[in-house]
Amino acid sequence: MVNLIFRTIFLYITIIVAIRLMGKRQIGDLQTSELVVTLLVSDIASMPMENIGKPLLSGILPIFILVACEIFLSLLMLKHSKLRRAVCGKPIVIINKGKICQSEMKMLRMSVEDLFEQLRQNEVFSLNDVLYAIVETNGKMSILKKEDNSDSTGSDNSNEQENNQNSSDQTSNLDVVVVSNGKISDSSCRLFEISHDDVKKAAKKKHINMNDIFVMTANENGDYKIVKKEKKK
Repeated sequence: MVNLIFRTIFLYITIIVAIRLMGKRQIGDLQTSELVVTLLVSDIASMPMENIGKPLLSGILPIFILVACEIFLSLLMLKHSKLRRAVCGKPIVIINKGKICQSEMKMLRMSVEDLFEQLRQNEVFSLNDVLYAIVETNGKMSILKKEDNSDSTGSDNSNEQENNQNSSDQTSNLDVVVVSNGKISDSSCRLFEISHDDVKKAAKKKHINMNDIFVMTANENGDYKIVKKEKKK
């Protein structure tokens, strides 16, 4: 029993040292190679813990070989950008100048719901507020919001300030996805008490067939925004 406790504590300290050698990163910030090494290290360390008959060296040596490989690969990627792109990928723009890049989303296998979830996690609740959205190599999304021009004129006119305030309030409304790939979302419709007929009328008003809609959003003011499906080349 004492031997098991000693081995467990020793391997625990070894893993901490190994992770510290790879650098200070949170789990969500790990690149592909770092995540692979982390998973392998945890798996290798468990073997000498479970089997007391195995020498500690059989667990420690592979761990530090993996860490050395990761450090070496990281140094190579600093010097060779092509190698880094091959291992870690590259950032992908999925919203360009306010327009959703459907082909890029399809390549990432990202659904409309995934997109809006990540927007909300970045404190963006309206598609109209986004200028650029980029999926980084670690899977996180970076967002550049559109500039607020309410103070750009420097005017002291109260009516103009009131109009600007109303405009700002309007853009801060919560957008929900009521149509995704031509299908109406019942839960989103219930949120703002919108019927299926209301959604279809909004599409018909803009002369768009429901099957041609990639995403349609609505807010509590009853404003609809429609993004049509890209035509296949």
